[in-house]
Amino acid sequence: MVPSSCSSFVARDLAFSDQGVTTQKENFRRLLRTVETLSDLGPELTAEREFNQSARTMLSALLDASGASEGVLFVFIEKPSMLNSIAAQGFALIPEPAVIPLLPRHVHALTSTAGAVLLAQSSSDTFLSANGNVAPELFKCLAPLRVAGKLVGVAALGRREGDALYEEDALQSLDLLCHYVALAVQNRALTETLARRVAENLRLMASLHGFYDSALEAFATAIDVKHVNIHGHSLRVGRYAAAIGDALGMDESEVASLRSAGYLHDIGKVAVDKRLFGKPSSLDPEEFREMADHTTVGHQIVTGVQFPWPRIPEIVRWHHERADGSGYPDGLINEDVPIEVRIVGLADSFDAMTSPRPYREPMSLGATLNEIVRVTPQKYDANAVQALLVQIRRDSVGGNRVPLLEDHSAGYLAPNDIDHLAALLQHRVSGGRTFPP
Repeated sequence: MVPSSCSSFVARDLAFSDQGVTTQKENFRRLLRTVETLSDLGPELTAEREFNQSARTMLSALLDASGASEGVLFVFIEKPSMLNSIAAQGFALIPEPAVIPLLPRHVHALTSTAGAVLLAQSSSDTFLSANGNVAPELFKCLAPLRVAGKLVGVAALGRREGDALYEEDALQSLDLLCHYVALAVQNRALTETLARRVAENLRLMASLHGFYDSALEAFATAIDVKHVNIHGHSLRVGRYAAAIGDALGMDESEVASLRSAGYLHDIGKVAVDKRLFGKPSSLDPEEFREMADHTTVGHQIVTGVQFPWPRIPEIVRWHHERADGSGYPDGLINEDVPIEVRIVGLADSFDAMTSPRPYREPMSLGATLNEIVRVTPQKYDANAVQALLVQIRRDSVGGNRVPLLEDHSAGYLAPNDIDHLAALLQHRVSGGRTFPP
């Protein structure tokens, strides 16, 4: 028979044992819930959706893990130092956004604390200021969000169900989840910073391009001043080249490059004897060589200039090259000539043919396009010619916001005539072959 004293010891030990087992089971269940929450939270953190929606999901996960019924998820803004809410849940009245300015000592305390802290055991003034639009006394627990020791946000929790206290295991679960939430908040901050920098760079580039446009327009006017019959030529070539590039689907930077190259394509003519521009008859071989040298002289001029567009020097040098190798100065064939050069070369020829010269009257628009189509693809790039036809057709039906030929007197064509030229171009490019529909 077991003595009564022994029985009491055994009963007490069994009670302690049962209590320990119950605690272990509860801890294990909480751990499973935390792991389950992490599993559910993972796809939310990587989903392509508005961050505010993900922030609400993350806050709900933190409340579930800690047993809290109220909470606010803040991001940390460094300059000026403050907490700015991105999600709130459970509070009856909370500003949107809730903002809490921070002093350096608050930032230090939030950065250096080991993990989640209970404000009942610490003064809220240690971590938060009372100068914002939300009272720090609303919060019972703070969980700093840190990445590599850097503060990126704070999870501020209010009361728990039934005003229960926060247990140690609840704080541990909270700390575990906060690690992943902090990464999501940091990624969002990095993405926003990158987006701002890209936007700033684009604004700077737009400003720079605007500056270059204005400056290069002035250069284009100066280039053409030698002879009255070519006034406006370089400006028109820039506009035509940009329009062709636009019709080909090039991006804004490529279109800007074409426009600038068109402005500068004849810059070498500043070194050509002015008398050659007014000669009423054809140039003799020596005069032609002198005129042709404007391509290499222009190349030498622009090669030493740092443009935002690297193609400009070769466009200046090669804009008189032709697909069959009959051009100058290097006799290149089409495969050796970049598309930007072919576009400017076409724009240059189009304006030259439709403009008056001392030795001839301007060609009509119809005659010019017929001649260009006739020698394509032997001389000109077929895609560039097709793009030019597209823009001229838009002119004919009023589809261009700024007419391509607004300052030109070469005349206009009916849309049906342009469609006929486009069909003829396709016939020439295909070598007369027909294809089943």
